[in-house]
Amino acid sequence: MDRRRVVIVAYEAAELLEIASITSTLESANWHGALPYYEYRVATPGGHPISTATALTLHAQLVLERVTGPLDSLVVAGGIGYADAAANPLIVGHVRRLARESRRVASVCTGSYVLAAAGLLDGRRATTHWSHAQEMAERFPDVVVDPDPIFIRDGDVATSAGITAALDLMLAFVEEDNGPELARTVARNLVTYLQRPGNQAQMSMFVEAPSPANSLVKRTIEHIAAHLRDDLSSATLALGAGVSERHLTRLFLRHLGQTPGRYVRQTRTEAAAHLLASTSLPLAAVATRCGFGTAETLRQAFVDRYGIPPSRYRLTQAAG
Repeated sequence: MDRRRVVIVAYEAAELLEIASITSTLESANWHGALPYYEYRVATPGGHPISTATALTLHAQLVLERVTGPLDSLVVAGGIGYADAAANPLIVGHVRRLARESRRVASVCTGSYVLAAAGLLDGRRATTHWSHAQEMAERFPDVVVDPDPIFIRDGDVATSAGITAALDLMLAFVEEDNGPELARTVARNLVTYLQRPGNQAQMSMFVEAPSPANSLVKRTIEHIAAHLRDDLSSATLALGAGVSERHLTRLFLRHLGQTPGRYVRQTRTEAAAHLLASTSLPLAAVATRCGFGTAETLRQAFVDRYGIPPSRYRLTQAAG
């Protein structure tokens, strides 16, 4: 039987959940008839067992130095050991070598640092865990780091956000290889999203959105959370939902107790609060990323919701 060879590169303090998300997705695809099936193996330096970021030991099936192509996919895991891995010439060198022998190359979370150190992201758009994006952009100025998407495909190289975003990336691979029906089947089997698009904003996952019974309202608030930078006027939202602006407003008032405009403002403000507490981005950048036209507009929305300006909020979070 034909097979798609997938090698997952791991190292000391790699994140076990990321590795498991990769292998479980591919194995589930195999269960449901992916042809050709995926043959996946974990490779480590020297083939030695590694202590993962969660202190559990993971045994490798392959010696990284001895792996040869051709490979269908080369995937580099992330984890708290990413900095040492990206500074390790053995790991970086063999990832660079194997990339030349692979149909596609990918990283999960901070595994992007290893790809960047290998020169595989130079001139490409890439993402990583939202909390490491600024550091990565400063360390690798030749990489166009975009902290927003869950995953990014740039040619034959893909990078994804943190940890469980590995599921989204692997489901995209399964769909690319075998079609959307198998991807949906695998997602149902894993009890995960059916399925988040790669361009969904990482920040939208931290915005607490209600789950209204009305399916149209639910779809609309999901769109809002995933497109904070876009035009989210009531007229545009109504057009996308296929209803009149008046009807959309009635539905929002009935199910959420507020108009679409107020809901959008609240969602953007909550996303901004998370960025202010977790990054050192300047206020103007936070405003842009969350869909506010200016820092002053962000300030006004923040004072309305939290009673203090965003600069003061950031100081209180740092003090805590």
